[in-house]
Amino acid sequence: MKDKTLVIAEAGVNHNGKLARAIKMVDLAAKAKADYIKFQTFIPENLSQKKMNLAKYQKVNCQFSDQLKMLKKYSLKYEDFKKIKARCIKKKIKFMTSPFDEESIKIIKKLKVEFVKIPSGEITNVPLLRSIGNLKKKIILSTGMSNLQEIKKAIEILVKSGAKKNNISVLHCNTQYPADSSKLNLMSIKYLKDKLKMKIGFSDHSLGIGASIIAVSFGASILEKHFTLSKKLKGPDHSASLSPKELIEYVKAVRIFKKSIGNYEKKPYKQELINLNIVRKQIVAKERIFKGQTFTPKNITTKRAKQGIPASKWDQVIGKKSKFNFDFDQNIKI
Repeated sequence: MKDKTLVIAEAGVNHNGKLARAIKMVDLAAKAKADYIKFQTFIPENLSQKKMNLAKYQKVNCQFSDQLKMLKKYSLKYEDFKKIKARCIKKKIKFMTSPFDEESIKIIKKLKVEFVKIPSGEITNVPLLRSIGNLKKKIILSTGMSNLQEIKKAIEILVKSGAKKNNISVLHCNTQYPADSSKLNLMSIKYLKDKLKMKIGFSDHSLGIGASIIAVSFGASILEKHFTLSKKLKGPDHSASLSPKELIEYVKAVRIFKKSIGNYEKKPYKQELINLNIVRKQIVAKERIFKGQTFTPKNITTKRAKQGIPASKWDQVIGKKSKFNFDFDQNIKI
């Protein structure tokens, strides 16, 4: 990783499921001279149960009745990502994406990415962390809604699964969209540097560019920021993203070091915890399970689901015998 702060232009799902728009975003990120452009790779049915509620910010910014319908609208296929990566090579900007499920990990293996980005909502998803660690690639771990113990546990899982600790970078993050500038607590960057002795960066969901500039002054080695082709587009993240002009200004500005004040700690704010039960996954049936069957990775999986057993309890469930019959996609109980 270069000595300069690594800038990731986060396209996310701001392409609205359109390949042509994603290509234009590559061109813009390259013009702005970002180091990477990052997308999100997911299979909608593997990410969310049917009729899963939208987050509050999603309800405001897009017209969908549930998460699965929204995700289907904004997903891209493997063939799309091949074309996007080819465009990145042509425009001399590096490609990155975040996998949200096991099938998407297979996709990024085919794409031969340099970095794998783990989104905040997956930090307690034990099986997904293990699969990513097993890739033995460079990893960027976002930590929105997390405390220090959860971060350490995720790193431990990644390392035990094959990742090298010195190849893991951690991003401080507040997962509000947009994040309240008074709740960014940029001192967490220094706190995490001291506690983890690792490369620390900042995933910036606040409006404007000021917070990222301050983060650099605290030693952030990586910055991630959402951008869009137009803030007027319909979609969950457009209104809180940088416009094309702002993205160009942002990349220039983050090279400047400034100072800020915050608390020397790392813990989630209650304002961001409202999204915790929506984005963190629960353990559900992968297929029909009958009473007396043993729970294995073949018959259970993790999905965004209504209240149940969290993905962090995966090891406590694997190997136990089922006391009940479960239908496909039903929450597991023991």
